[in-house]
Amino acid sequence: MDNPKKDGRIKWLILLIPTLTIGLWEYVRHAFLLPYMSMGLGNFLAPFIVLAVTLTVVRGLFGRLEQSQRALQREKESNASLEERERLARELHDGISQSLFLLAVKLDQLDELVAQGPVKPLAEGLRETVRVMHEDVRQAIASLRQPPSPAEAAWVVPMRELLGETAGIAEATAEFNWSIPDGGLTDKEKVELHACVREALINVRKHAKASRVNVIGEPDGANGFRCSVEDDGAGFSADPLNAPGRFGLRIARDRALAMGWTFQAERRGSRTVIELRKPGKESAHAR
Repeated sequence: MDNPKKDGRIKWLILLIPTLTIGLWEYVRHAFLLPYMSMGLGNFLAPFIVLAVTLTVVRGLFGRLEQSQRALQREKESNASLEERERLARELHDGISQSLFLLAVKLDQLDELVAQGPVKPLAEGLRETVRVMHEDVRQAIASLRQPPSPAEAAWVVPMRELLGETAGIAEATAEFNWSIPDGGLTDKEKVELHACVREALINVRKHAKASRVNVIGEPDGANGFRCSVEDDGAGFSADPLNAPGRFGLRIARDRALAMGWTFQAERRGSRTVIELRKPGKESAHAR
């Protein structure tokens, strides 16, 4: 990493330039200006010359140092985010994924022991549930271990691809409208927003039976956004955040609230809407 070396050179320049300026001024004054300038006037002008150099050269160096420090901080935050994703992927693989695989093996053994009878439909239902859960965990691990590229807005691509997969499984029409500026979100916000949208799309895939699915992301005031997953499916028979088995939406809600966002899952006319919102400064004042 070149930043520490570069920052070290800048710091040394900041320390040395005032000293070099005084030395150069004294040399020029004694070598060339002494016949034309008194000692008192030269001493009077010296601090003003140092101040002028400080306001121009040294101030610019301070700006470059601050810019370098901000870039280093962003890189540290990005690395921390990637390390957290890898840790989560490792925990999913070593824990839940292997446990689900073992449970599937046990169900196969149960199915062989009970070829007929009332236990067989139960075993088949359990096996299908395990299969769906295992696929969800596998996709989560793959998503965590293949983080979005640092290229601008590339982190949005996995959401678009997940929407396409969801629409393909549900045999639905998909629409992706995204205008949230990349620079308006921190790395942490991108990770959390991606996770919440993913949970919402998984909910659509499992429960909605929709013919149309939309993902919308748009700015909302200064540094704010509104993101929603909408479908024309069956909707919620009750409060989805309290329904048994709807752990994904509850996890998404908790993630959103932990970030200081709002989270809604409701029926709006013929559409089911799962919405996350981070109010921006302008919209917050308006409300």
